[in-house]
Amino acid sequence: MALAPNAKGTVPFGEYRTWYRVTGDLRTGVPPLVVAHGGPGSTHDYLRNIAELAGHGRPVVHYDQLGNGGSTRLPGRGADFWTPQLFLDELENLLGALGIAGDYTLLGHSWGGVLAARHAATRPSGLRGLIIANSPASYPLWLRELAVLRRALPPDVAETLTRHEEAGTTDSAEYVRAVKVFNDRHVCRLDPLPRDFIASLMEIHNDPAVYYTMNGPSEFHVNGTLRDYSVVDCCPDIAVPTLLISGRHDEVTPAAVQPFADLIPDVRWQIFEDSSHLPHLEEPERFLRVVREFLESIPDRGATPVRAGEF
Repeated sequence: MALAPNAKGTVPFGEYRTWYRVTGDLRTGVPPLVVAHGGPGSTHDYLRNIAELAGHGRPVVHYDQLGNGGSTRLPGRGADFWTPQLFLDELENLLGALGIAGDYTLLGHSWGGVLAARHAATRPSGLRGLIIANSPASYPLWLRELAVLRRALPPDVAETLTRHEEAGTTDSAEYVRAVKVFNDRHVCRLDPLPRDFIASLMEIHNDPAVYYTMNGPSEFHVNGTLRDYSVVDCCPDIAVPTLLISGRHDEVTPAAVQPFADLIPDVRWQIFEDSSHLPHLEEPERFLRVVREFLESIPDRGATPVRAGEF
């Protein structure tokens, strides 16, 4: 599939369609950066500024995972359909359909980083480098860390959250206001919220099927199918240079990231001191510079690999 520069459209994924956008030219010979968004059930919108890397000669591929955005929406499907394997299959299908499976890099944010880690652990021959941004290695571990963050909230906020979660009234306005207190601390510390982030939030609000099924009613009340999910077991199998990114105030705390740092063989870790869960929006210039320098540090095929810690 020879795509013209700055192409967009959809590719077939079984009986469904996956929406994508390419910024730059996939024919330049520079391994493109494929960007996997979070959620699950969000969209690419909040990660759009990563496309600025194309101005430095690296093509960037965004896509909307099945179930939201420009991809096929399936609101009637249940938990047996929305599985991590579905999204792994979709990513592999996209790489093949765009003709880049033989030479690419991968950035996954939040849930997308969990997805990217599992993908990388299969040791795909074309993967050159991996960026895991603001992602937990284990949902059970992350849930324990989220409980610590919740205990640090004002008592009335914590009480409101717990009361509505126990009553099953997480769709109430009072619960939403209490969630905002947490999000303002640990998800995005910018005021006002960036337009691209709002776009993804609205997409989830308008079609929450995937998010509610796999995650739950909020970022920190994870009672969906991912609540017991972990990629800790496969981290030693990741065989490409890997960059970890997290924010100092992130809902994904250092303890939730630590298994990646401990178990991936060639790994480095960058913490953004003035960010929470969205350093690409909270510290965009530094984020793009760190990502660009990491990608440029990946050796050409056949060259001597850069050892962990040299970046």
